[in-house]
Amino acid sequence: MNDDDAFTLALDDPRQAGVFFVTGDDLDALAASALDADLLLRRIDLRDCDGKDALLARLQDALAMPPSGHNWDALSDRLRDLSWLPAPGYALLLANAGDLRDADETSFDTLLDILDVTTVDWQQRNVPFWAFLALPESDFPPLA
Repeated sequence: MNDDDAFTLALDDPRQAGVFFVTGDDLDALAASALDADLLLRRIDLRDCDGKDALLARLQDALAMPPSGHNWDALSDRLRDLSWLPAPGYALLLANAGDLRDADETSFDTLLDILDVTTVDWQQRNVPFWAFLALPESDFPPLA
């Protein structure tokens, strides 16, 4: 993704919302676009995030989630609720997501599944929910 791509996304359109891999360099442009679209923006740094417990704690803190079970089902339920953070839409920017992927691929894959389900759930309510996971530049093939 380059800087121009961030501005061509209609972040206020729930039909376009989803889970996307980006580079860390894309996050600032995406944050600006999300704010322009009046989305509730949360940045979550996954640097040195080594597994499920660390991930759940960081998401809990960043989203000020009400107390609930410390498990995948509770995370899924909370992300599909967000009633304590009312907004016309949501954007999560997950910096350094490669650290989680490299440390615990199973937790990374589970997070992706939960984010996919969350996006669809919000789309059905006509609310945009975006998740941008920043991976190292080396994970992306060079453009021709």
